[in-house]
Formats: sequence, structure tokens, C-alpha cells
Amino acid sequence: MSDPSPSPSGARQGGGTVKKPWGWENRFAVTEKYLGKVIHINAGEMLSLQYHRQKDETLLVTKGAMDLQLEDDRGNLQTHRLTPGMAQRIVPGRKHRMIGVEACEFFEVSSPEIDDVVRLEDKYGREGTSTA
Repeated sequence: MSDPSPSPSGARQGGGTVKKPWGWENRFAVTEKYLGKVIHINAGEMLSLQYHRQKDETLLVTKGAMDLQLEDDRGNLQTHRLTPGMAQRIVPGRKHRMIGVEACEFFEVSSPEIDDVVRLEDKYGREGTSTA
């Protein structure tokens, strides 16, 4: 991906929409202090079971419904149904996975560690540590 260009606000624009096997994402803000994305998950698709070493993120659902599998304090995955207007923070080290119950979209606002993804399970064969 090419180097994002500065916008009038000082944030770098993320370079448009990137297709993913489960839907798409659009990085709308990339700065030294935060990252903003809009993410779309197709109905019935899911992201990797993953965690981040440093990245701290908050999700806000704007369309559709998703199940968020989120590790609790005892290490068990709990499923939370998120619908428009619902938000959830995911702290570093917490295993999590998003599943599109129906086609859904959400904002993800996070600390800026774009490549901080450790995939534990992935139905598309992408297990391991991400560099993209």
C-alpha cells in the first residue's frame, strides 16, 4: 500500500477500501496516536481468533449484527451479540473474534499498531503473526 497522504486535519488517509476474505475494511485515519477503520463483515463470515500484544481497540456497531467472542478474565471465550449503537473495548492480550450474524459494519478506533495481530485460528488459512 502506498504512503497515505495527509488530510487537512493532519490525519493521514488510509488509502481506500481493502477487500478481505470475510468482507472489507477502510482505514479512514492513520496517525501516530490512533487508527480509525470502518469494517464490514459479510453475513456468516468471521475474522480470525486473534489477540494484539499492544493494540487497544474499541468497536462501535453501526449496521447489522455481530457476535463478538471475547476472552474473559478466566481465559474462556464469551459470546456477546452486538447491534447498532453498542460498543465494546478490547484490551491488549485478550483473545477475540468477530462473526457476522448478518451483514454488519462497525467503527474500530484503536491505538496505532496496524500490524499487531497474532492469529490463533483462521478459516482462511492465515494463522500466525500478521505483517499486513
